[in-house]
Amino acid sequence: MNDRTPPVCNYEGSDYQQRFWEEGGRAYEDAVERIALKRLLPKNGAFMLELGAGAGRNTTRYQHFERVALVDYSRTQLLQARERLGDVGRYVYVAADIYHLPFVDRLFDAATMIRTLHHMADPLLALSQTQRVMRSDGIFILEFANKRNLKAILRYILGKQAWNPFSQEPVEFAHLNFDFHPKAVYNYLKVSGFAVEQQLTVSHFRVGFLKRLIPLRLLVSLDALLQRTGRWLQLSPSVFVRSCVCANDEFASGAFIFQCPVCGTPLETSASDLICNHCHTVWPFQDGIYDFRMKME
Repeated sequence: MNDRTPPVCNYEGSDYQQRFWEEGGRAYEDAVERIALKRLLPKNGAFMLELGAGAGRNTTRYQHFERVALVDYSRTQLLQARERLGDVGRYVYVAADIYHLPFVDRLFDAATMIRTLHHMADPLLALSQTQRVMRSDGIFILEFANKRNLKAILRYILGKQAWNPFSQEPVEFAHLNFDFHPKAVYNYLKVSGFAVEQQLTVSHFRVGFLKRLIPLRLLVSLDALLQRTGRWLQLSPSVFVRSCVCANDEFASGAFIFQCPVCGTPLETSASDLICNHCHTVWPFQDGIYDFRMKME
């Protein structure tokens, strides 16, 4: 990885899927995110890009797409996803960092980035790379951790929190964990070549005692009713944004999916190591996963 590459959050060796989602009492969050995705996703499509796919928690929600490329920096997470989803032709498993996406331009007609932007030290670079690989009028669904949420506002007013939830700069509350102001995210999207179409506020009731006291089905139903208020005001800890690629004039050549992250040369796809004909970099293919992670210099 060269000096221009921002730091990357790595879940290698993590049991995040089991510990956080399956055993961590996150059934409410998972259910309301499913509703938000269903509302925002296109009805069908050819090739979907899932950025920060992790262990494939959301991947089965993209069944209307012919193919899905799962991208994560962690091979551990992708191996878990492959075990969950199977080694079938419609899934392409790719280990890579978002700042050097190993895909040719204008390849995907839709993309998602759920619970991933909050790990981005350089959100503009991440979003510009996403826009590069999407077709004209492609739909991009982004979820971000909202700095200006109701809990943060109350804590700031009561003097229990030092950082200002109304200022537009990101706040790094833990290493490579950022909360963003909604206006800042909308500006990132605009600068990166996306036009915002719709916003949903999600996880309004992400409070431990509420999740314990109120039945899950009722809590999810209430959140579903409130999600559409995101059009006017965003005070929830999680916000989903549907945007469209403003203008990408050309479509990708059907002959190539990958390009070399080092030099940008298109790569012939095969179920084996990929070798760049220009810079001669070897990109491993192992356990059904293409590994395009840049090496530290």
